[in-house]
Order: sequence, then C-alpha cells, then structure tokens
Amino acid sequence: MAQPAFLSSLRSRLRTPPPPPHIQPRRAYHVELGAREKALLEEDVALKRFKSFKNNVKQVSKIGNVLTLVVFAACSYEIVALATSTQ
Repeated sequence: MAQPAFLSSLRSRLRTPPPPPHIQPRRAYHVELGAREKALLEEDVALKRFKSFKNNVKQVSKIGNVLTLVVFAACSYEIVALATSTQ
C-alpha cells in the first residue's frame, strides 16, 4: 500500500538528528553602535513638530471606540424596535 507523501516527509524530518551545538546561533553577540548609528538615533529638532504624542493618540483611539459602540448600540436598538413593532 502506498503511503501519502506528507507522512513520509514527516517521518524523514523526525529521523534527522538535531543540529550540533557548535553551530553559530542566529543572534550575534552585542556590538557597539558606530558613529553613524548613534547620530541616526539622536533626536532631530527639525522633526520634533511632526512627532505624534502618545496621549493624543490614546485619546483619539478612545473617542473612536466610544463612537463605534454608540453606532452599534443605535443600530441594535433600531433592529429590535423594528422587529417588535412588526409583530
């Protein structure tokens, strides 16, 4: 009887031994940043006015959530009112 391909590939994966521990891991050791990287990470005064502020973003997000709930509640109310009025 022929076995499905996915079972044979699964068996071959299970038979392969784990990689030896002397192989270099994907993450390298920590290396100090160069002058260019440090300059790029510094705060730029020219871009400061375009920075979004966390509190404003949270406030707008809360307002959007409240408006979504209000619209959902109003639609639900209209559906229930229409269903009860036709009965």
